[in-house]
This record gives sequence, C-alpha cells and structure tokens, in this order.
Amino acid sequence: MTTPPLHGIRIVEIAGIGPGPFCGMMLADHGAEVIRIERPGTQTITALSKDPLLRSRRTIAMDLKNPNAIAAVKRIAASADGLIEGFRPGVMERLGLGPEPLLETNPKLVYGRMTGWGQTGPMAPQPGHDINYIAQSGALHAYGTAGGKPQFPINMVGDFGGGGMMLAFGMLAAILHAKATGEGQVVDCAMTEGSSVLMSMIWGFRGMGRWNDERGTNLLDGGAHFYDTYETSDGKWVSIGAIEPQFYAALRKVMALDGDEWSAQMDPRAWPALKARLADQFKTRTRDQWCADFAGHEVCFAPVLAFDEAVADPHSVARSAFVEAGGITQPAPAPRYSASPTVAPVMPDGPDETLLAELGFTADEIAAFA
Repeated sequence: MTTPPLHGIRIVEIAGIGPGPFCGMMLADHGAEVIRIERPGTQTITALSKDPLLRSRRTIAMDLKNPNAIAAVKRIAASADGLIEGFRPGVMERLGLGPEPLLETNPKLVYGRMTGWGQTGPMAPQPGHDINYIAQSGALHAYGTAGGKPQFPINMVGDFGGGGMMLAFGMLAAILHAKATGEGQVVDCAMTEGSSVLMSMIWGFRGMGRWNDERGTNLLDGGAHFYDTYETSDGKWVSIGAIEPQFYAALRKVMALDGDEWSAQMDPRAWPALKARLADQFKTRTRDQWCADFAGHEVCFAPVLAFDEAVADPHSVARSAFVEAGGITQPAPAPRYSASPTVAPVMPDGPDETLLAELGFTADEIAAFA
C-alpha cells in the first residue's frame, strides 16, 4: 500500500481553537506528522479525547513562559516543514517564536498564521470571532431570508471554510514552493479574506447583474421556489435544487404542477407566490412519503437529515463517510485518493511523554522545560 499523500511532512501546531486545529486535522488526516504543543492544563484528557479537530496527532505539554520550553520549540521547528499558530499579531514575537528567528534557523520553514483580520491593517490587533469576520467581509450580508436579519451559518464560513481550510491550502502551496526553491515564508491567512474568496461566484453574479443585494431574493439564497427547503407534515424538512430545465420539469411532474404559472420558472416576480404554494403542498405528506415520491426522478431532491440520520443514511454507509474513533462518531477524512490512503482517525489521550525523547531531547532537558 502506498503512503498517505503528506507522509514525511512535519508540522508544529501551537495549540489554539477552531480554525488552527482544523488546519492541523486536515494535514494530519492526509499523512503529515503534526506535533501539537499545548500549554499545561489547558484541556482535560476527556475534552481532548472527544474533539475530532485534535485527532491523529501527538501532543506535548509545554509552558511557553519558560525560556527552556521556548528553546525546545525552536529546536523542534528547526526540523519541521511548517508551523501553525493562531494568536493575535505580535503574540508569537513576544514569546520569541516569531517568523524571523525560526526562519533564520530553518530557511525552508513555512510559518502559517491564522487570524481573523490578518497581520496588518487597522483591525489587525482587534479581537473577533467568525460572525464578526464574515460580517466585515460582506459574506454575512448574503445569508438570510427576504426582509429578515442576516442569518449566520454557525461558524462554517469564517472559521473553517475561509480560515482553517484556506490555511491548509496555503501551507501546502508554500511547502511545495519551499521544496522546489529552498525558500520558506509566512502564510498570512485572514478569515475576512478567506470568507470573501468563498463568495467569488456571488461577486461574479453581481458583476453580471444577476444578483440583488437584498438577501433572500436570488437564485441560490432562498428567493427561488425551486431552490429552497420545505417543511413536511411531520415537522421534518426536504431540500429542492431543481435549477436546470430538465430537473424543474421532473419536479413539476412529481408534484403535478400543471398550471401555466409554473412555466415562469426564472421570473423572480412569480417566485413568492409559487414558493407559498409549494410550501402548502409539501405539508400534505411526511418527509419519508416525499422521499418515496421523488425516488427515481432526477429532481435534485434530498431530505434534510439530522446528525444521527446522516450517519445511518445508506449512501453515507456505502462510502464510509462517518467513522468511530475513541467512542466518538465523526466525519471520515476527505477527500479520497485513488492510490493513497488517508489516515484512520485516532483520538488523543493527553500529552505524549515519549515524543520529546523521540525528538532527541534528553531526560534532563525534558525536566528543564516540562
């Protein structure tokens, strides 16, 4: 069997929350050796063992206020391909672990910095969370129903899509560059900019005059009757995405939408009335009854599944989309490769006292910074 795609790459992860650990998880899932450095006592073993974001890497507990621990991190980083940190700008510099001294020792190092606002600019030193970053980038303005307030999609767009995933991509791009040129560098990943990049298609629609700034009135934001979610008679929900003519025709056939008014698919003026009629019709059957009605018809239809339902769904089961590790059900690593395996998730069980010795530290050195 071949090795995972990132086998042989070593990443040092300075412990944080949210997007930084997600970046570390993605790299570890695909074979990188990720060494996570935690401050002593920051998390209990129970919390560690139940967090999929921390899977498949080993942890060292170090007090970064201890000069010996700082020297140890520098020594570990000297053998690494990359480092991930998620503090506000200037914190790592004050610890003596900024990019300059680490790149001086290891010129090939890729130094990944995960922040909300970026390393520069007037907002750089300010605190914030996902909701603030996607608000400032303009992304949040697009989410919500017509006439309603902005509805944030939990913390998927800033923290994970525009943050952790973007940093993982940037780290790998810079590592490829370093391996080709010998030149390391800093990756400045800002969730404001990452969430803006995720909105690129919508910016394109606006440029073409195909997107209104009023949310909930557009093709993909719930404005269209054929691209939305609908409640069923049992209080559950289904989703419809019948954009293309052939899928819309199939929707009309399954639901017996015979009137001429249904032919005005792409007329936004007709959408509110048609949406109301669809809402009433979907409430005449249960979700499972609708699933049976739509089975075999190419409508772009799917039930809205709860967590446990998604795990048990036949398609998820067929593809092993969810796995259990350490008693915790969680998403399996993705994407898949035709030749290379990903890493089966392994949940952490606390700091690994043997790792430092494996990295070449003596017992006396370990005692000095433990």
